[in-house]
Amino acid sequence: MLQVSDTQPAVSDSELRELLGEFYGLVREDAVLGPIFERAIDDWPAHLERLTAFWSSVMRGSGAYKGNPFAAHRRHLDEIDPGMFDRWLGIWRATTSRRFPPEIAAIFHLKADRIGESLKAALFFRPELTQTSPANPTSKSG
Repeated sequence: MLQVSDTQPAVSDSELRELLGEFYGLVREDAVLGPIFERAIDDWPAHLERLTAFWSSVMRGSGAYKGNPFAAHRRHLDEIDPGMFDRWLGIWRATTSRRFPPEIAAIFHLKADRIGESLKAALFFRPELTQTSPANPTSKSG
């Protein structure tokens, strides 16, 4: 069984740039995700460079990314739902699995899963909606 660690694989910025170009090409063609991204992104070359810096920081520890992914997604909260992150991850997994050996693809998957879960929790988790009250708060034992 493949063991996935948090090691930083030897993935170049050039490989990341190519991966992201292919991946976001597929995202833009997706019937659900494509229209959202098309409305959200005005300058695709600049966006892909920002994403290359992000993934360089994630995969290589380069520190190249200086943005705030939470704020970027929060601006579009009225258009997105948690299921869209799963759809994005499905395309991501397929693309990274095609482009990289299984050991490296697994690291991409692990990191994307963690990022997706963090974003979903930050954007959609509402503890006030999940708290339950005792079944019968006025009941007295005796």
